[in-house]
Amino acid sequence: MLNLQKISAITLDLDDTLWPIWPTIERAEQALQSYLLGHAPRASALFADPAARLALRHEVMAAQPELLHQLSNLRLAQIRLGLLRSGEDSALAEPAFEVFFDERNRVTLFDDALPALAFLSARFPLVALSNGNADLARVGLAGYFKAGLSAQVFGVGKPDRRIFEAAAQAAGVPPDEVLHIGDDAELDVLAALACGMQTAWVNREDKLWPHAQEPHETVRSLAELTALF
Repeated sequence: MLNLQKISAITLDLDDTLWPIWPTIERAEQALQSYLLGHAPRASALFADPAARLALRHEVMAAQPELLHQLSNLRLAQIRLGLLRSGEDSALAEPAFEVFFDERNRVTLFDDALPALAFLSARFPLVALSNGNADLARVGLAGYFKAGLSAQVFGVGKPDRRIFEAAAQAAGVPPDEVLHIGDDAELDVLAALACGMQTAWVNREDKLWPHAQEPHETVRSLAELTALF
C-alpha cells in the first residue's frame, strides 16, 4: 500500500497514462500521408506501405543508433530518407515532420486525466517522465507540471535509473519521497521501484500483474488513484 505521508512529489508517465498513444500516432501518420500526397506523391506511395515505413525506420536506426531515444529526430530522418529514396525534394522533410508532430500533440485525453492533474498538481510538484516525444506546451498541459523529462531531451529513457533520479531532482526531493505513476509494468513500475520510489500502476485494461515484485498500488483509473488521497 502507498505511504501517503511520505509522498512529497509525483512523477507521471504520459503516453497511455494520460491519453491513448496509438490512436494519436495513427492520426499523425494519416496527416503526414495527406501532406506527402499533396507535395511529394512518390514518397506518399512509399509511406503508404507500413512495411516500407518500418524498413526506413530500421535503416535510419542502424545508421544512427544515437537516435534510439530521440524520436523526433528519428522520425525526421525517416521522412528525409523516404523523400530521397522516392526522388522527391528532401527539403520537404522539415515541414512534413511538423505536420506529423502537430497531430502527434493533438491528443485525446482520458476522461480522468484533467481532474487528476488538477487535483495532484494542487498538492504536489508534478514532473512528467516519458520515453515519448510529446510536447507538454503543445498538448496544453504544461501548466500542471513543474518540469518535464523525456528520453528525447535527456538522452536515456526508462527504465534507466538516471532519468528517474533526474526527475526526482527536478521535483526537488529524494527518490524515496516520489510517487511514480505509469501504465507500463517494466518501464514505469519496476524501474521506479528499483530507484526506491513508491509506484502506482495504472491498469486501465485490467491486465494481470506479471512480476514477483509488485507496485505499491494498482488502479484502473486516475480517478481511483486520486480517491486514495
